[in-house]
Amino acid sequence: MLVRAITAPGLRRWCRGRRGAAAACFPLGRALLGVRGADAAVFLQGLLTNDVTQLVAPGDAPPALYAHALNVQGRCLYDVILYRLHGSPAEEPHLLLECDSSVLDSIQKHLKLYKIRRKVTIAPCPELSLWAVIPGEQPGDSSSLPKCADPALLLTPDPRAEVMGWRLIAKKGANLSEIIPGSQVGDVQDYHRHRYKQGIPEGVKDLPPGIALPLESNLAFMNGISFTKGCYIGQELTARTHHMGVIRKRLLPVAFPEPLPAAGIPEGADILTESGKPAGKFRAGGGELGIALLRLAHANEPLCINLGEDRVKLKATTPQWWPKAAAK
Repeated sequence: MLVRAITAPGLRRWCRGRRGAAAACFPLGRALLGVRGADAAVFLQGLLTNDVTQLVAPGDAPPALYAHALNVQGRCLYDVILYRLHGSPAEEPHLLLECDSSVLDSIQKHLKLYKIRRKVTIAPCPELSLWAVIPGEQPGDSSSLPKCADPALLLTPDPRAEVMGWRLIAKKGANLSEIIPGSQVGDVQDYHRHRYKQGIPEGVKDLPPGIALPLESNLAFMNGISFTKGCYIGQELTARTHHMGVIRKRLLPVAFPEPLPAAGIPEGADILTESGKPAGKFRAGGGELGIALLRLAHANEPLCINLGEDRVKLKATTPQWWPKAAAK
């Protein structure tokens, strides 16, 4: 297996600003699927929203790409992160595909349906573990940057947004303290809270298959789509929406300022304005944080969810990492 350690200048600057904070490593329940062979990139190119050929291009190829697989109606089926494991264009293309573990069987069937005669092998990688690495804010060890990644298969900035830190892929049972000295293993629920605070969707709860639209899900903001790569499944509606430039709903982080009902907030609950106008739908969350698909016209208004006799208030915010023009 290839050993590689990768960091980005932007992440180094961010972490230097948090010097004195220990990095937290979160074990993720996401699945990894190996896609290997001479036709691997060309095969995935026609199924995903991003330009997968970048991963096998000569020169300074990116180590990871974010993308969605869409259905023919242009709605999200799977959110994935692709990782490049081969070291150079001279080697046989070897990619890892990260996906929600609950759809592992489904995505394998989806890929094999379109494989036909291409020179590609597709197989799960149960021997590997996936971690999110987020620089912490608590005083502690002075090293928040990876210094020794020898036991790591891959350590790379999260391709979606700088605020999401790194993705780490290692062999099952690897010692995280050897890979990132001074790091601490965190509760995965804290990772999801961080995601929701930043408005980053992940998995089938945040991106319901056959329902979520890629541009409403901020795919363009998260470097997950190419508008110049050519055809792929679901491309027509996505390209038309982009060129029209009209997106009336977006996924936004939401917070509940008051104590929540004991049963929590049901996924898919209707969100209303104070006057009772439909404003959107709650997708998923953890504690007082969550993510919701909201009409931008009502996003800055006081919002609520009616749960029987309970009226739960919530507030939406615009993530600071979004492009400035998008926040208007």
